[in-house]
Amino acid sequence: MAVVGRYAPSPSGRQHLGNARTALLAWLHARAQGGRFVLRIEDLDPIRCRAIHERTVIEDLRWLGIDWDEGPDVGGGHGPYRQSERSSHYAEALARLDTFACTCTRRELRDAAAAPHGVEPVYPGTCLRHGAVAGRPAAIRWHAPPGRARAEDPRMGVLEQDVATEIGDFVLRRGDGAWAYQLAVVVDDAAMGVTDVVRGEDLWTSTPRQVWLQRALQLPSVRYLHVPLLLADGGDKLSKRHGAPDIAALREGGADPQRVVAALARSAGLVSPSIHAVAAAALVADFAPSRIVDGPLSLEPTA
Repeated sequence: MAVVGRYAPSPSGRQHLGNARTALLAWLHARAQGGRFVLRIEDLDPIRCRAIHERTVIEDLRWLGIDWDEGPDVGGGHGPYRQSERSSHYAEALARLDTFACTCTRRELRDAAAAPHGVEPVYPGTCLRHGAVAGRPAAIRWHAPPGRARAEDPRMGVLEQDVATEIGDFVLRRGDGAWAYQLAVVVDDAAMGVTDVVRGEDLWTSTPRQVWLQRALQLPSVRYLHVPLLLADGGDKLSKRHGAPDIAALREGGADPQRVVAALARSAGLVSPSIHAVAAAALVADFAPSRIVDGPLSLEPTA
């Protein structure tokens, strides 16, 4: 089967170095296998997502030497490539599932002492049993069939979750009408022929529910590779609130993109500490997922 990879950023802000490293690893994983690469814009949040951020993402990726065969700016046979334009696809999938309206507030869910807890608080079934409250905005939840959802990853191993006690009836469409990430990502990966998903390991625990949705919708399964996150000094996930430099600032400040690529590659163990500048394309031939490690990031030469 031909490999199809993707990078799917949310245009809710400027892309920092952690985003860029995930994009680089996803691109290398596909290109090293002679695969097709898709850029998909995950702009489900109508409040936070902005067209200007999408343009910046595209400029940043091209500056780093990352290209794609399909995307919002180049077209392709599996578009549209913005999730905000794919609502009909999600509605069709939703209609095939056993769902119910839920008007529970976040506070009510937090206060539900009877709610079982697994990886995260599990929906206690309030509206499923008693019905939604008239006059409140209603989310749509999937009444997920019971069983054990299993996800596999060459780095992370195996994660198996009991659907009833560890996943529960999760939201597929929010009360404000926005589609939930869990549904959209599953539908879009299948529609775009994605075979390999490379993303941050912070998304690992949500993978079994996506596998369960794939099964329910009779969609092809995908291969997952969850890669290490760049961490701030305190050990938290690197983000803008930790002062993480964004790619646009480096680009606009006159940085050498090959030095940035080298720093990202060093932090993932793909090149030796003595490599200070490298083109993204030069990393393709020697790339293998088994080489990825969790290392520190330095934009300065190390030798």
